[in-house]
Amino acid sequence: MATAPFAPFEWMIAWRYLRARRAEGGVSTMTWISLIGITLAVFALIATLSVRSGFRAEFVDTILGANAHVTVYQIGQVDEAGRIDRTIADYDTTAAALQALPGVTRAAPLVRGQVMANLRSRNAGVEVFGLSATNLGTLPRIADPETSQGDITRFEQGVAIGSGVARELGAQVGDRIKLISPNGVRTAFGTSPRINAYEVTYIFSAGRYDIDRTRVYLPLAEAQSFFNRENVVDEIEVMVETPEAVDSYLASILMTAGERAQVWTWRDASGGFLRALEVEDNVMFIIMSILVLIAAMNIVSGLIMLVKNKGRDIGILRTMGLSEGSILRVFFICGAFTGVIGTAFGVILGCLFAVYIDPIFSVLMGGDWTPEKYGLYSLPAELHLDDVLSAVALSLGLSFIVTIFPARRAARMNPVEALRYE
Repeated sequence: MATAPFAPFEWMIAWRYLRARRAEGGVSTMTWISLIGITLAVFALIATLSVRSGFRAEFVDTILGANAHVTVYQIGQVDEAGRIDRTIADYDTTAAALQALPGVTRAAPLVRGQVMANLRSRNAGVEVFGLSATNLGTLPRIADPETSQGDITRFEQGVAIGSGVARELGAQVGDRIKLISPNGVRTAFGTSPRINAYEVTYIFSAGRYDIDRTRVYLPLAEAQSFFNRENVVDEIEVMVETPEAVDSYLASILMTAGERAQVWTWRDASGGFLRALEVEDNVMFIIMSILVLIAAMNIVSGLIMLVKNKGRDIGILRTMGLSEGSILRVFFICGAFTGVIGTAFGVILGCLFAVYIDPIFSVLMGGDWTPEKYGLYSLPAELHLDDVLSAVALSLGLSFIVTIFPARRAARMNPVEALRYE
């Protein structure tokens, strides 16, 4: 008898089989096991994808929010004293020219050096960045009033330090810290260490411990004096509108910066870590896909048992006129229903995990999440629609595919053989 595909009676038969007790020839226990397996597999896949996306987004955001997208410096040349000089002399003109380029949002002259910071009996090695107050205020992760302490408008009157430096030194806004450089004052008897004291006017938190623990900002003029960089800077920090496409800006930046200019992008600085993340992403997706496949195989075992237990029913339905296609669709609905419900529950659990990941891990780890140990202040997770859709597509696709084989076996069962011993 020819019927429309997925007719109401096919859904009714499939639903009766799914609800049947084991004593009636059903496999409700196997159905529950399959459903739980699919749920947990989809939950694990979405949780993994969300944490993966969160880690990459957090890592890239802290780089782009506290560092230059492109660093412009110069090839070293030998000066009169026989030393290699890589400083930039006409930095104001060069920075203005770079700032005028299409797509460039910021060009900031910078002096950089490593010193020892001291407050009372506590010391910390830090990296000093000399910037103007205007340019400091254009760094999103640094000039964030929600995560900072003090007044950034008073930066020119003191020094800005990271929250990790402040914790290491026990410093607060208003304290005076000493910066000690071994390459300091030049005298007739050589170079003596330079020791200057500065008031802490601003404490920032960039969101990544390795930045907050080592970085200190000095006003540009003071940094030039402190590091013996009178009228020169070490490099120029450039920020662009589209950091992900930073390579497209390099040609114009190099041409504008001069023939001795060289560039170093944020991808160059973090390329190894980004490539490692990409490889890890692909490997984790494959592993989680295998987990979903294993869970989907439970559907096969459940359907095989269902087909075996319902052999008499299949024979009767075939003698009543049901086609092979109808029998196939009945058992396909049984398997697919388990996959759909399991996927739906898995998506709900995975999304809830991604949204409430911080309190969940606070309970699981007993509050042992410390930035000193993990480099981040919290476990990041970002829920993206494409990640959820890929998990749903993978789960449903595997569930539907593995269901076809036992359903075809049921459809091709000979009704005479099925009823011979009844």
